[in-house]
Amino acid sequence: MDIPSSLAIVALAAFIHASFQLSVSVLTLLSGHAIGAKRSQAKVLRLSWGFIGGVGVMTLLVLSFISLLIIHSFGQAGVPLVIWATACGLVFGIGLAVWLFYFRKEKGTKLWIPRSLAEHLTDRSKATKRTAEAFSLGLTSVLGELIFIAPSMIISALVLLELPSAWQLSGIAMYVVISLSGLLAISSLIGGGHSIGKIQKWRENNKSFMQFAAGSALVALGFFVYISKVVAESSGVL
Repeated sequence: MDIPSSLAIVALAAFIHASFQLSVSVLTLLSGHAIGAKRSQAKVLRLSWGFIGGVGVMTLLVLSFISLLIIHSFGQAGVPLVIWATACGLVFGIGLAVWLFYFRKEKGTKLWIPRSLAEHLTDRSKATKRTAEAFSLGLTSVLGELIFIAPSMIISALVLLELPSAWQLSGIAMYVVISLSGLLAISSLIGGGHSIGKIQKWRENNKSFMQFAAGSALVALGFFVYISKVVAESSGVL
């Protein structure tokens, strides 16, 4: 794959990552509790940015760890096509799971994550009063949804490792920034004075679309990477 195609794959994977809703849910809870406690707008924004910073750092760490694991596993020999095919299969599988199970079949935007984890994040968001605590909450929220975002990261890591070194760093930075786009949008809306209730109402009304779009994008990502990498190289096109 050439550099533009590789970066397009990374960008698509990052947008898929951004479409998942656990971190967004925690951010709206965190901001809602801060507003309800009559904290100043500046304080609410500091908590929001602390949370987003934690999400960004953990995303960077997980993506870097996956890349390092791949390097240590396969070294200079390159990643075998069977690993690429397995990664594409994982993306397909998670895409189907998102179609079927991502949101719970009830009112609101409850997700298919363990209830103990959901309750922990809810309690933490209520108790968070400092920027450092919000940062820590952001770190945790990424790990809580790792099963859904890991396939996008694995594909991105595989693609990035085939790029020249300078493009690898640019690609990682691009992935992290794009993956935060949903949180940045929510934070901007809150900072602009939009009601948390209206934001949550919009999310609830559009959750079926978001679920379908995320699942479809994962399937499309897996299909494109499989055709452009596995099929092309195994047939000797590249």
